[in-house]
Amino acid sequence: MGDEPLLRVRNLSVEYHGADSADTAVRAVSDVSFDVHPGESIALIGESGCGKTTLALALLQLLPKLGRIPEGTVEFRTRDGEMVDLLALSDSRMRQFRWSEIAMVFQGAMNSFNPVLRIWDQMVDTVRAHEPRASTRSIRERSEHVLREVELDPARVLKAYPHELSGGMRQRVLIAMALLLEPQLLLLDEPTTALDILTQRRIVDLIYELHGRLDFAMIFVSHDLAVAAELASRVATMYGGEMVEVGDVREIFYRPQHPYTKKLIGAVPTVTEDRDPSQEARTDG
Repeated sequence: MGDEPLLRVRNLSVEYHGADSADTAVRAVSDVSFDVHPGESIALIGESGCGKTTLALALLQLLPKLGRIPEGTVEFRTRDGEMVDLLALSDSRMRQFRWSEIAMVFQGAMNSFNPVLRIWDQMVDTVRAHEPRASTRSIRERSEHVLREVELDPARVLKAYPHELSGGMRQRVLIAMALLLEPQLLLLDEPTTALDILTQRRIVDLIYELHGRLDFAMIFVSHDLAVAAELASRVATMYGGEMVEVGDVREIFYRPQHPYTKKLIGAVPTVTEDRDPSQEARTDG
């Protein structure tokens, strides 16, 4: 990892306002600060509704219409070394920034695709939105390359509609599309949600292998502590919209300091169970 952070978030807060009144506001994220360094992997963990996804969406200005950022800064170091304030970018500049510098893999793969376009057309749209002069041949080569990276057959996938692919395949296509423009940072929101256990295992292994080989930085949102323990170098615990604990993955899982982190880890069922030896003796008898 480099000494200078790739992403620097300071005192970031997010509010949701009611549709009928700007005075009605619920604070979903409160005063969050953290850094992400090149090549680093950070997991945002916590219960549903704690602000994990809202935080990830705020980084890329993808909040719903009723979402507001009343305070805080989000700075990102581009490939040319310039530190850019993401919250100050215009809509057009932010559209160019997304996918090329930071890409996001959203929760719910089926909802992330246009259902009436083949995968090939959606690959073309993604590239040409950032590189209007890219040739069809170069887009084809890049699309085939990223699909092979995620262990999919380009000949089959590119001509398919989203509904013709399994859930695991759609998730891998999403990851491939996120890698099309070689972003420095990948945001993943619950990447294994709604997948069966075997497919989850394949997706986790794939993300682990890609992260190690391509060396992009990664922030992923998860309530699955096993996934966080496997993929993250650092873990940030969120509770009630606040980032209550941040630390090295081993420190967080083996020596948690915050009471909520302790309870979160303690709630994970273990493979073994406590047995009463006297009860076993009575059962055997």
